Amino acid sequence: MGYSLFAFIIVIGVLVFVHELGHFLVARACGVGVEVFSLGFGPKILKIKRGMTDYCISAIPLGGYVKMTGEEPGAAQVLDEKNRHLSFTHKSVGKRALIAAAGPAFNFFLAIVIFYLLYQTCGMYMGLPQVGQVVENSAAMAAGIKKGDVIKEIDSLPVQSFEQISQIVSKSEGKPLAILLEREGEVRSVMITPRTREEKNLFGETVNRFVIGIIGTGETFHHPLNPLDAAVRAVSDTYGMVKLTLLSVVKMFTGAVSADNLGGPIMIAKMAGDQARAGFENFVWFIALISVNLGIINLLPIPVLDGGHLLFLSIEAVKGSPVSTRVREKMVQFGAAVLMTLMIFVFYNDIVKLFNGGLQ
Repeated sequence: MGYSLFAFIIVIGVLVFVHELGHFLVARACGVGVEVFSLGFGPKILKIKRGMTDYCISAIPLGGYVKMTGEEPGAAQVLDEKNRHLSFTHKSVGKRALIAAAGPAFNFFLAIVIFYLLYQTCGMYMGLPQVGQVVENSAAMAAGIKKGDVIKEIDSLPVQSFEQISQIVSKSEGKPLAILLEREGEVRSVMITPRTREEKNLFGETVNRFVIGIIGTGETFHHPLNPLDAAVRAVSDTYGMVKLTLLSVVKMFTGAVSADNLGGPIMIAKMAGDQARAGFENFVWFIALISVNLGIINLLPIPVLDGGHLLFLSIEAVKGSPVSTRVREKMVQFGAAVLMTLMIFVFYNDIVKLFNGGLQ
């Protein structure tokens, strides 16, 4: 438990620091004064003042904040002429939107950097494009494919890994595929028409997928990546993770995926500990995953989150004037209530799983 707690503090510390650093750097670049940069909430454990900014570590490590000069309309009104140029409220809508979006953007950027460094230092491990087993009565068996065959090309596309075979076949829409394979040193060509098979996807939904009926050997090989390939792959993986997370959120709202899958700090701590034990690569990959999730959550249009600020700024841009203080306060209260309800729910989920053995 202590190991998981330590891993959790590292994960949250890194993610909060990067998120708040995004707000801080873009605020300063836009000429906005920053009064407080805090990791954590509540009583301050450590405080160092540099220039006009107090850099703090606070007691509750479940977030952080950047307090900007004139961030609240009331505070902006009492600023003297000398400091008004530092006021967040007095900046253009565009600059304020950039500052609000910077936190989530830095979380996405962190994921890209982590993936890039992992690919540059470790490369990739991919499955050999070799047939380990042919499924009975499958398209592959009908085409004469045998155990031990090495797939070299599909429709003139060079094949490097077993994962690539699955991707090409699943996107084939059932059209016949020309497969070039090697068997005992001899190159052969066969035509094969993928068939559909019912499977469960990541969300437990039944879907039809095109398959040819082969299973890999399970053997992998190391594939190093040059800097350009690593960068492309890092961006692609981050995009895929964002897309999958957004799809999960949508499916939860529509009821296609149970909200029981939501987890809170206890589940994150448990998973952080598990990944840390599995090795450094697994641990930093987990940080990238949670960083993407944090970025998306903060972009939800809920007041008190960055997405809520962007919503207010969008309304201001359309109507030409800020949302009234009274309406803003009511919406912030509503947003806080929504977040509190969500926090209670995920804590409840974590506790139920803990007592049912799901978080062992």
